[in-house]
Amino acid sequence: MQRRGLIGSFFLFFLLVFPRWSVATETEFFSISENAVVMYDAPSLNAEKLYVASLHLPLEVVAKVEGWVKVRDSSGAIAWIEKKFLSDKRFVIVTAPFADVYQSADVHSPLVFQVERNVVVEWLSSDIAGWVKVRRRDGQIGYIRSNQVWGS
Repeated sequence: MQRRGLIGSFFLFFLLVFPRWSVATETEFFSISENAVVMYDAPSLNAEKLYVASLHLPLEVVAKVEGWVKVRDSSGAIAWIEKKFLSDKRFVIVTAPFADVYQSADVHSPLVFQVERNVVVEWLSSDIAGWVKVRRRDGQIGYIRSNQVWGS
């Protein structure tokens, strides 16, 4: 009983001392909202600049600090980005050499378009197991197999 109280006290202390730090508990995705955004190795403009990320690149949230978000990209690279450069509008990136996009979530439905590796398409939903509903820049909508994209 005392051990549980000690653990609870430590947890409460941690929350009080570090209120601006949070770790993602569910998979949360955002995308880059600007044409070119610098990615850093720490949550500071004085930190080392790692690379420049482009518009709509999907990113998975690892942790958040006031004004900064630690993220992972489709290659697994970890970096920090200023929160103001993230958009709630989600995108996925194609990881397969080529991916077919179908009219419905069925490989026997008509083919709407094809997408090459590293092309980014807008994520619309993941309501059907194994499928992601996406929209191409020209407005065409279809379903792509979820194992062919990252960011959903």
